[in-house]
Amino acid sequence: MGDQGRVRNITDLARLAGVSPGTVSRALADSQLIAKKTREKIQQLAREHDFRPNVMARNLRIKRAGAIGVLIPLGHETGQHISDPFFMTMLGNLADALTERGHDLLLSRVIPKDPDWLNRVVDSGRVDGVILIGQSDQIDVIEKVARRYLPLVAWGANLPDTIHCTVGSDNRKGGEIATRHLIERGCQNFAFFGDPIAPEIAERLEGCRMALSAANMADKLSILPAHLTAETAHPAISQWLEDTKSIPNGIIAASDVIAMSALRALAEHGVSVPGQVHIIGYDDLPFANQTVPTLSTIKQDLANGASHLVDLLFRRIAGQETDSVVLEPKLVIRQSS
Repeated sequence: MGDQGRVRNITDLARLAGVSPGTVSRALADSQLIAKKTREKIQQLAREHDFRPNVMARNLRIKRAGAIGVLIPLGHETGQHISDPFFMTMLGNLADALTERGHDLLLSRVIPKDPDWLNRVVDSGRVDGVILIGQSDQIDVIEKVARRYLPLVAWGANLPDTIHCTVGSDNRKGGEIATRHLIERGCQNFAFFGDPIAPEIAERLEGCRMALSAANMADKLSILPAHLTAETAHPAISQWLEDTKSIPNGIIAASDVIAMSALRALAEHGVSVPGQVHIIGYDDLPFANQTVPTLSTIKQDLANGASHLVDLLFRRIAGQETDSVVLEPKLVIRQSS
């Protein structure tokens, strides 16, 4: 379709339908003031051209909703809950930052059942903008909405050839730092615990592979696609320990929750940490300093990340284009490595 046939706004759709922009606006709102036949024609044209009215622009002209939608999309990790330690830490930081801006937080845990879940939120008129905590396996959905809806930011991986605005740590570098640390500890065989279907975890795994390749140890890695909840990670790791012929002496966990689950499973199998196995997590959640042994990890500055998410979102609400922010990961060495 050429530029002349593109429908960018209500005026374009009105021209195509041969009616006034006001008629289009009322028809899309399903107003009974517009004849049924005309309403149906206009609504069909809107569907054919994948056009949705910019509810945010209308709200800004009238009155802001005073709420920010904070969504947790769980396309691949449907067992995760809002009570997850990572989510609770991030939500606390976001709530503080949004309260300081005079906005409420409208929280929703989303298990996508169709590709329109994010469209429904941004078109609801209930929120002034949306923050996504994680991208899950929903990159295509997020990208489609980001092309037409500016006030949208996501905590996650900054991926090449994507347009949506993100805040997150340099996951590849974090995975590389974690693996290099274990190499320096004398580890010779390695395992990565985490499911790379999620972009952030895929980047951490890639960083792990980069570090091993640089050390000529690329063939020394095994992968267990453990899920992010302790309820699923622990039994999976326990079964893996029973099935594996040789337990690696270096374990890189894609999250602190997975690392904590590994500590428990290793202890149950009589494997000492860090005596026989060195292990490192990712996130530096508050409990990482309370495990036995205490957990070495890669720190993501979640407080700083939440501050960036809110700052970028409000700049986008004001109509500004913003670049993504990539935070530096930091190695935190404790007893487990």
